Amino acid sequence: MIRLEGGGDPGGRVRFAGWAGEHVRFALAERVATITLDRPERKNPLTLESYAELRELFRQLPYATDVRAVVITGAGGNFCSGGDVHEIIGPLVRAQEAGDTAALLAFTRMTGDVVKAMRACPQPIIAAVDGVCAGAGAILAMASDLRLGTAASKVAFLFTRVGLAGADMGACAILPRIIGAGRAAELLYTGRSMDGAEAERWGFYNRLCPPEAVLAEAQALAKQLADGPSFAHGMTKRCLHQEWDMGIDAAIEAEAQAQAICMQTKDFARAYHAFVAKQRPVFEGN
Repeated sequence: MIRLEGGGDPGGRVRFAGWAGEHVRFALAERVATITLDRPERKNPLTLESYAELRELFRQLPYATDVRAVVITGAGGNFCSGGDVHEIIGPLVRAQEAGDTAALLAFTRMTGDVVKAMRACPQPIIAAVDGVCAGAGAILAMASDLRLGTAASKVAFLFTRVGLAGADMGACAILPRIIGAGRAAELLYTGRSMDGAEAERWGFYNRLCPPEAVLAEAQALAKQLADGPSFAHGMTKRCLHQEWDMGIDAAIEAEAQAQAICMQTKDFARAYHAFVAKQRPVFEGN
């Protein structure tokens, strides 16, 4: 269950310092939230409950006042092994055998809602990936804004290995934009895994890190972003997402409007005055 403590303000903003989850761990330090999938004995598989918890958490983040960047990772040397075979796959097969198409569609829409919520929240999301990153776990990494990995990690969109389409949770829309259409098609058709070196070479990872340092480096990068102009970062994320289906003229106009809005922020003026004074700007996100 999600629990928010510390209250809100009249504008509907909330503080996340007291967020508590039953299926994922949450920590907040220096305006960086770290979300940890925490079933290390099973390589952190997702359950119906953890899917729902992630969905609700990311849906609340647009209203957070004390979170400016997010890191998502897994406990115990693995990121996420995908949907739990016993707690998700088994019930889905039983629903299929019972002809309960409505239940199957409800599940696939719910999992897709996690990705929608990740893309809609204004904070940059950084995935710190080590070990197994498969199935829905690979989707969580894909849906993040940035990805840091390790050489030993294995990323696999293995849906076809279990008789399903590679089209899952937005993979056919998002993955080609990260690594290119041909490479995405190969991974989604075959379900094969990428090691860390290939994932970096193909552009899935922004960089590789030592296993013992990947989380710390992701948090350091998140802290760098959290110290930046968070309103402008949210605008950048929104434009990156919305301009996927725009023509160039529409994109240029959208960015003109977005930039004009950012020019009305105090952070824009802070940056100018700091430059004039030969000081480093201190951004406050407004």
